This record gives sequence, structure tokens and C-alpha cells, in this order.
Amino acid sequence: MTRLIGIDPGLRFTGFGVIDVHNHTMRYVASGVIKVAGEALPERLRSLIDGIHEVIETYHPHESVIEKVFVNVNPQSTLLLGQARGAAISALVLKDLPVHEYTALQLKKAVVGHGKAKKEQVQEMVARLLGLPRAPQADAADALAAAICHAQNRVQLAMLGEKGALVGLGTKGMRIKNGRLVSL
Repeated sequence: MTRLIGIDPGLRFTGFGVIDVHNHTMRYVASGVIKVAGEALPERLRSLIDGIHEVIETYHPHESVIEKVFVNVNPQSTLLLGQARGAAISALVLKDLPVHEYTALQLKKAVVGHGKAKKEQVQEMVARLLGLPRAPQADAADALAAAICHAQNRVQLAMLGEKGALVGLGTKGMRIKNGRLVSL
């Protein structure tokens, strides 16, 4: 069994989602939102790091997953989100967790089936995939979607390895793109 933590970084709210993966089965463990405190950017980043460390110490994940951020319309917002993402990655690395990254398109495609899915669709599908009684809050759903996406990719790589498809090939210089194993 492997425990995954997904992180949806933000400077006001950072979503987290924890799932257990065993073979082809995913089981919900926990999810929620870290409310980032402070006025100045350094205080907020410290609050974000402390919150992630608290979640890690509570749930003891083996691997972590975070969404890749792209430039959006407002450059200032993009820069701030990048700083939150950097702080989140630092928090994960400081706890010796491997960090896996996926684009929003990859996350939505893994959970909903298409990359242009709306937030409500992601929330509903996360609830269905994990057998939750109701849809999680948006930031927590995005974090759970990241963990689900990586869980699915881990299964695909394991299946390829079991079938001998990677024998002699190795995975160095390989990555997953649009749900497929490709070379760099």
C-alpha cells in the first residue's frame, strides 16, 4: 500500500487530499483546506509550509503530487501562485517526500475524462471515484484529483512493468504525457 498526498497550492487556501493506493484500488483517507494566515507574503508562506508539515505529520504519506501552474491573465497573480507552489514543494521536499507534478489538463483528464472539465465536475467525479457521501470543497477536490491522477499513472507503469513492456527499456528518460509513457 502507498499513501499519496495531493496538494492544490494557494496563498489564501491550500487544498490537500490523502488517499491510499493498493494495486488498482484507491481509498479515501482525508482531505481539507489549510487556511493560510498572515498579511505579509513571508508570513503567509510560513503558514503554508507549517500547515503542509502538520498534514504530513498527521497522515504520513509516502509520495506527494502537486499541480503544475501555468501563466494566467494576471501576471501578479501568477507570480504569487508560483511562490505558494514553490513553498508547497519546499515543504514536501523538506519532509523527504518525492514530488510528482501534473498539469491541470492531466488532472481533469484523469478524473473526469476531458481536460476542459469544470470545477463542479471534478468535485463530483472525485466523490464518485472515492465513494464519498458528498463532493469535497473545491480546493480539497483538486488536491484529491492530483492524488488520483498519480495513482492511475502508478498503476499503468506497474502494469507495463509486470507485462515486461519496460524490460530492457528502463524508465530513465521516460515520463507520462497525456496518459501515455513517452521518452524525453
